[in-house]
Amino acid sequence: MKRYVSMRILKAVFTIWAVYTLVFFLTRVTGDPIEWLTLAGASDSAKEILRDNLGLDLPLWQQYVKSFVGLFTGDTGTSYYYARSVSSLFAERIGPTLSLGSIVMVLTVILGIPLGVVAAAKHNSLLDRTIMSTAIVGSTVPNFILGILLIFVFSLMLRMLPSGGIGTVQYFILPVAALSVGPVASVARLTRSSLLDVINQDYLDCARAKGMREWKVIIKHGLRNALIPVITILGTQLSALIGGSVVVETVFAWPGIGTLLVSSAQQRDFPVVVFGVLVIAVSVTFVNLLVDLSYGLLDPRIRES
Repeated sequence: MKRYVSMRILKAVFTIWAVYTLVFFLTRVTGDPIEWLTLAGASDSAKEILRDNLGLDLPLWQQYVKSFVGLFTGDTGTSYYYARSVSSLFAERIGPTLSLGSIVMVLTVILGIPLGVVAAAKHNSLLDRTIMSTAIVGSTVPNFILGILLIFVFSLMLRMLPSGGIGTVQYFILPVAALSVGPVASVARLTRSSLLDVINQDYLDCARAKGMREWKVIIKHGLRNALIPVITILGTQLSALIGGSVVVETVFAWPGIGTLLVSSAQQRDFPVVVFGVLVIAVSVTFVNLLVDLSYGLLDPRIRES
């Protein structure tokens, strides 16, 4: 088990380093941020002074080493546009993003798994077909398209809910709906499929022969053995949620990390973009690491291989 965990951790660290390095150099080929930060008609000397103050006059490899070493000393860099430390900017924006993501993940679990169980228990019934048809539609519609449709219907046409910003519970409804429909649908579909694979196994017939009710057989014995692929999809959906929230936050003008990252990319604010992508990469890699480790705990054959 120790070797299994060590290998997974090493792969996670390498992945994070590779993403950081790739994003650092790719941002540098998008253009010169000095042109964005200076007024039209600014003199060349003024531009050179600003470039020197921001450290952009250094060779690219020195900028990379300085930025990379700074991560281990707590220096995340200074935003070109806001003239503040990058870490303080993200500290302000992390709360709204986490609150949105937490609600979506809770809804994914408490709605997706029960819907999948009901669909499997009522296999080939009208209820099963209705749940699965709705799930197929929900899992195929991109969350940002769904968000725009929700704004059009509930904000512009019906004028029932605010179209953006953050505030009371009403402000959460549309972005949460846009982000949760896809994950709930995917978890429901996989839970149903996984349960149908085990629902007719011999050990479940043995439980039925003892007089145990069908619902108890499915939930107590069948669901536990069907959870490995469900855990996989939950990890995948959480990873997709971390990346997908960037676009959805922009659609709903949600003051989170996603909105900050998009605006910084437009302004060529390199330190903010690099650190933002690093945060997303660390989050996604950590989620995938937890999924891998859960495999080893649930199934000894996986960790032995």
